[in-house]
Amino acid sequence: MKKSFRTNLYLVLFVLMVSCSKTDTTFLITEQSVGPLHKSTPITDLETVFVGDSIVRDTARLKLGGKTKKIKVFEKGGEHLLTLTPSADSIPTIENIRIFDVRYQTDKGIGLASTFGDIQKNYSIKKIVTTLNSVVIFPKESSLYFTIDKEELPTNLRYTTSNIEAVQIPATAKTKYLMIGWE
Repeated sequence: MKKSFRTNLYLVLFVLMVSCSKTDTTFLITEQSVGPLHKSTPITDLETVFVGDSIVRDTARLKLGGKTKKIKVFEKGGEHLLTLTPSADSIPTIENIRIFDVRYQTDKGIGLASTFGDIQKNYSIKKIVTTLNSVVIFPKESSLYFTIDKEELPTNLRYTTSNIEAVQIPATAKTKYLMIGWE
């Protein structure tokens, strides 16, 4: 009787632990979603997806009959969470997302507060694109891309337009922008 009771007790505790350990996806970035927003979410559903938040569209452009180029999502308290770029499809979805809130992170713990070293530890680098003021890091097998300001680089690399390689970027270089592109 004691053994059966103990087994049942362990079973109940296990079920409770599993049911209580649901992962909070409110600020989780995956290849298919960013928080509550999914890759297939139509633009028309944004008010439903972000029901407790504020959606800001370019109303002047809408009044002129044009399509909104950028849609900003703000938390109820005013914190800028995301900026969304709609696709040009007949039923527009999200094409590009810029993350503004440091709480958004991938399942690997990478977000706006991450450094180049963190990115390199968790992702293989597909390519690095050098622009006038920054370098953009594109991980392999991911829709994410990270921008690092050239001010984070050694002085001799800040003003070059030549290709910058991963070994030239300090591990401590901070992420300036985090974006995901869905096509």
